Amino acid sequence: MTSLSVNINKIALIRNARGNNIPDLMQVARDCERFGAQGITVHPRPDERHIRKADVSVLRKVVQTEFNIEGYPSKEWLQLVLDNKPQQATLVPDPPDVLTSNTGWDTIRHKSFLQDVIGPLKEAGIRVSVFINANPSMIEAAPATGTDRIELYTGPYAEQYAISCETAIKAYVDAASLARQLGLGINAGHDLNLDNLAFFKENIPWLDEVSIGHALISDALYLGLENTIQMYLARLR
Repeated sequence: MTSLSVNINKIALIRNARGNNIPDLMQVARDCERFGAQGITVHPRPDERHIRKADVSVLRKVVQTEFNIEGYPSKEWLQLVLDNKPQQATLVPDPPDVLTSNTGWDTIRHKSFLQDVIGPLKEAGIRVSVFINANPSMIEAAPATGTDRIELYTGPYAEQYAISCETAIKAYVDAASLARQLGLGINAGHDLNLDNLAFFKENIPWLDEVSIGHALISDALYLGLENTIQMYLARLR
């Protein structure tokens, strides 16, 4: 079964808007797990506009499933990850001022940089995933970086899905098939939602994990958190 990791950045964003502890980020993480999520994802950014560094160390003690820390691998981010040793670290090529992740790594151009980052993470026993576009050249170069998995950037899939689901999925099936042949695990994330998730999973049944935050938390405003998580899990079955 494909695991569902819930990204709780948006919960932290709401909390930070008032400067108190409402909603309680740690309780939400516990509840997501209690409602069936198999992982919790956070993406701390330098401006701490949602997840803060202090949240990471507390969450590491709270999360009982898989803890996944995403982010641009700056020295500060890398030290944060090594200090907290999550089960998975996802490397994302975000510049500091970006609103949200919008592309994957150039694994050819940044091969040496990624190797230098991935080495210490794997030595610490942390599984590594590299955020990547559904581009065969980038995927072919990914194993040389030392990564364990790739996370397919699914923004373009979500954009094209409403126009033609068959057209939208083709590059991703090809990319995932290639990654599987190369021995890489396969994650996916960005703009996956209740409308397009099941079709994605049906066409890539060997998908290891999806990380979903914005859409899931938005749906939960109407449907309730427990019900929403169960609905996303149902799409993955």
